[in-house]
Amino acid sequence: MVETGGGRLHQRRGAAAFVAANKTLLAAAWVVGFALVFLWQSASISLRSGGARGGGGGGVFLGLVSAPLPPPRPVPRLRPAAYNLTDFGGVGDGRALNTGAFERAVEAIAALAERGGGQLNVPPGRWLTAPFNLTSHMTLFLAEGAEILGIPDEKYWPLMPALPSYGYGRERKGPRFGSLIHGQNLRDVVITGHNGSINGQGEVWWMKHRRRMLNNTRPPLVQLMWSKDIIIANITLRNSPFWHFHPYDCTNVTVSNVTILSPVSGAPNTDGIDPDSCQDVLIENCYISVGDDAIAVKSGWDQYGIAYGRPSSNISIRNVIARSLVSAGISIGSEMSGGVANVTVENVRIWESRRGVRIKTATGRGGYIRNISYRNITFDNVRAGIVIKVDYNEHADDGYDRNAFPDITGISFKEIHGRGVRVPVRAHGSDVIPVKDISFQDMSVGISYKKKHIFQCSYVEGRVIGSVFPKPCENLDVYNEQGQLVKRAVSLNSTELDYDI
Repeated sequence: MVETGGGRLHQRRGAAAFVAANKTLLAAAWVVGFALVFLWQSASISLRSGGARGGGGGGVFLGLVSAPLPPPRPVPRLRPAAYNLTDFGGVGDGRALNTGAFERAVEAIAALAERGGGQLNVPPGRWLTAPFNLTSHMTLFLAEGAEILGIPDEKYWPLMPALPSYGYGRERKGPRFGSLIHGQNLRDVVITGHNGSINGQGEVWWMKHRRRMLNNTRPPLVQLMWSKDIIIANITLRNSPFWHFHPYDCTNVTVSNVTILSPVSGAPNTDGIDPDSCQDVLIENCYISVGDDAIAVKSGWDQYGIAYGRPSSNISIRNVIARSLVSAGISIGSEMSGGVANVTVENVRIWESRRGVRIKTATGRGGYIRNISYRNITFDNVRAGIVIKVDYNEHADDGYDRNAFPDITGISFKEIHGRGVRVPVRAHGSDVIPVKDISFQDMSVGISYKKKHIFQCSYVEGRVIGSVFPKPCENLDVYNEQGQLVKRAVSLNSTELDYDI
């Protein structure tokens, strides 16, 4: 035991003597080793976080090594055939023009129509392009990190005839600019992805519009016309020159899990989703913050819409968060001359907006707005919660019929709540356009400005049922929760106005 212990003591003393004699050498070795580890970690992080994607600075921050990024999600195969944009010469550097690559890809997919069509995958990158058309039985898939960019130079954008139900370019007489992504007379079209984006780069268009430098109406971002069986899902639309998504005279349209973004001021007429003369439309689970109406249901303009005669009907809007500092969260009109019917708006939150939900029309529109149901709507810091306006006197030209009065009937509001609202209701018909059969039930809206007549009505007939706050106008019959009449309306054609909303 003594001999063994003595051996260990001798070994420890020998090691100590070695360290004492070689302090400088060991210190240098330690520094070199640490530097090698540091460089290896930095190189590994850089390759994982940026090198494979064209740049990016991973690495060390305050001595902490950032975690490696997860590998990109695999793109699902949703059609019998699938292509990558790079197969057709696409370059995603944000500078090369990819219009030809998109056109060649669409042509290849069009040839596969009888075999179920094809899928075009847009990989991560910034893919600059002029406008291009889609084809039937096509899926456009935007991978995570993929961004389709519209070229700002208007010379690349084709001119198209005015929409037949508008008879006018909407902003300027004559032709209008075609959309960045376009399609006509298509069937079975899907635009989806892992939240890739389509960016219209609309800043130049907005500036030119404000300065009246454009001779034609600005282009939408995505417009599909006379088409059916359309799905737009799991993508982001942003900075459109004009309306973001405009389905025109389409059937069976679904918009789901879509984010739509543009500046809330300084981006004129950048509506989010505008179903126009469309039937069987579902808009759900969307976040929209734009420079005009978040959603606007339309059906043509004045005498042109009356002649075209295609209503928007059977439309469901649900589970939507919307913001519109300039206009409204959910609108119907003002172009509604072909009629709007059977619209359900439910589970919607509208925040930091000028108006919550709005119906807007005018003499000359004709048509009808009927069977519109709003349920479980929340207003958060909204200037005017519910607005019905029948003097929205913006016309395509002077040829409209002065005796074409729209019919508004069957409008219901149930479970309407919120806070910070200046005027909860402003519903104004007229002697020639009365608002008929309107109802309010289960309403409690916290007001931000206490004054008389914050629930405003004129030429309105209908009822309030049960508990409604603030105190409703006297133009409406009052019923209790059991449906028993408590008080008859006093007047149908007058109110005192306090605000210009």
